[in-house]
Amino acid sequence: MLSDEQLLRYNRQILLHEFDVAGQERLQQSSVLIVGLGGLGCPAALYLAAAGVGRLVLADGDDVELSNLQRQIAHGQSDIGSNKAASAAVSIAALNPQVSVEVKPRRLEPAELPVLLAGIDLVLDATDNYPARYALNRACIAAAIPLVSAAAVRSEGQLALFDPVRGGGCYRCLYPVEGSTTALSCSDSGVLAPVVGVLGSLQAMEALKVLSGFGEPLRGQLLLLDLRCMEIRRLDLPARADCVDCGHLSRA
Repeated sequence: MLSDEQLLRYNRQILLHEFDVAGQERLQQSSVLIVGLGGLGCPAALYLAAAGVGRLVLADGDDVELSNLQRQIAHGQSDIGSNKAASAAVSIAALNPQVSVEVKPRRLEPAELPVLLAGIDLVLDATDNYPARYALNRACIAAAIPLVSAAAVRSEGQLALFDPVRGGGCYRCLYPVEGSTTALSCSDSGVLAPVVGVLGSLQAMEALKVLSGFGEPLRGQLLLLDLRCMEIRRLDLPARADCVDCGHLSRA
């Protein structure tokens, strides 16, 4: 049951006919794990908190650096040297103190993911390295939890909802072969600040759709954006029968 204060706070989204009070209550009862509180994770976390997701678990082992402030909007000048997850938690508390926030100020190990995912409804992958993405993919498939993943560099980005238990492909269906340990990085290739803002906001949007039941999630599809020329493409991402992570689902 929403309080009068909550009805006022979330009034603009409750007004949406497909969302309504029921959608808001579903958000309030939801828990989301956000892995990475950098350029993607910052806007995603802030928008999920502002929208009223009941519980956010923030995981990041890095500290805030001066070069992060160009695009990582949950952190400020005074946060330099602080853990990113802890810094983002402070910003979330200032924005919406009704949201429960748990901080994991470290890099998550694959072995701890099954326990950590207990009670989680959805995971946001805002990381910048391939081992973490593959580990999250496997853990989310095993727990039947949707995984919203994004990446951004230069002026380009991609977004996908990996949820093969309910349809479509997984992260390994998109990238079957594990390559280098790190993805193409903003520190090497550069990035315009709004690019990660757009992709992080789209991650939040996909999460809100899945959690509330609003709209049509991007399940089984890949969204590609080049904001330099405003080119947007959407490709089908079917499950691969030979996928070592999710292929067993089609054979069950």
